[in-house]
Formats: sequence, structure tokens, C-alpha cells
Amino acid sequence: MSRYTGPKFKLSRRLGISLSGTGKELKRPFPPGQHGPNQRKKLSGYGVQLQEKQKLRHMYGLNEKQFRNLFDKAAKLKGISGENFMVLLESRLDNLVFRLGFANSRAGARQLVSHGHVTVNGKKVDIASFTVSTGDVIGLRERSRGLKSIKEAIEGRHHLPNYLEFNDTAVEGKYVRLPERAELSQEIDEKQIVEFYSR
Repeated sequence: MSRYTGPKFKLSRRLGISLSGTGKELKRPFPPGQHGPNQRKKLSGYGVQLQEKQKLRHMYGLNEKQFRNLFDKAAKLKGISGENFMVLLESRLDNLVFRLGFANSRAGARQLVSHGHVTVNGKKVDIASFTVSTGDVIGLRERSRGLKSIKEAIEGRHHLPNYLEFNDTAVEGKYVRLPERAELSQEIDEKQIVEFYSR
């Protein structure tokens, strides 16, 4: 299944979660469509599990195959599978570029990476799914630092997670440590996703 390219606001309203993180999509807190406000359909156990999976998948902008492969990788690690999965998603290069404020959205961050604007430890990396290790430094290529869109995104950044450090002078960030579960989205119940894939 290819990546979703349809209306983001409709998708957010259908899933009941702000995929952009701004909350603008949920000004009308009911599903889209003519009968949206009157829908009282109760989800089955499977429906709840599927919805949680779709929330997380669309939040990080992955297609189904990428998402499943990453889950399988997390399941092989020591510890709690669901939490490992959330940490692996957070450790993707495109996500950390977004968290550092180089782009206003994960889709924008993915484009920056794939167009060759981003470096990891001084070397160009153009693979959005690249897994960043703790201690790695994420920066921008010299010729990319003056881009208007990047400057505006950095100036508009509202929050920098505690597991990242940002050097304003060098315009680069460091992945200091792995995030704790409490620092990641509280709107996601990862246990439901583990149950979905354990069927």
C-alpha cells in the first residue's frame, strides 16, 4: 500500500487525532462527512486495534510495509515491544529533523532529507528511514543553511524535546539519548498495536 496523499485534515478528524501536532484539524471534533456529528458506531476490539495502528502509522507518515518491518525489528529487541517500536519510530532521521525544527512537518522533513540537505556526523544522508544512534549529530549542508524555509521553520519551533540538544551557532542538533515513553505521544496506546500484529 502506497503512502497516503489525500486530505490530511479529513484523515485527522476520522482518526480523532491531530496528525500535524498543531490541533488545527480538530476544530470540528467529529468524523468528516454528512453524518459525521451523528455517528455513534461502537468499534469492535479489532477496530480499536486497527485504529491505533493507523493513528501511529499516519502520524509518522509510513506505508504499511515500512511500518510492519519496523515493528518486527522492535519485537526482536529486549524490553517491551510497544515501547521499543515507539522509540525506533522516533529515532528515524526524518522525524528527528522535524523535532529539531528544520521543517514544519514530518513530510517536509522527509523532503529535506531525500533532497540531500541533511547530514549525520558531517556526512550527507538522503535516506529518510535512516536510524539515528544516540550521540549522532544532525546538521545541514553548508549550502542549505541559508534556505528561507529552513530559517522560518527554526524560528517558528515551539518545543525541543529533552532527548535532543540544539546548537544555534552551528545550526545542528545532537541525539543525546533515547526518549522515554512518557516523552512520546500519550494519544497512542501501543499495546493495542502489539495485539493487532500478534493476532
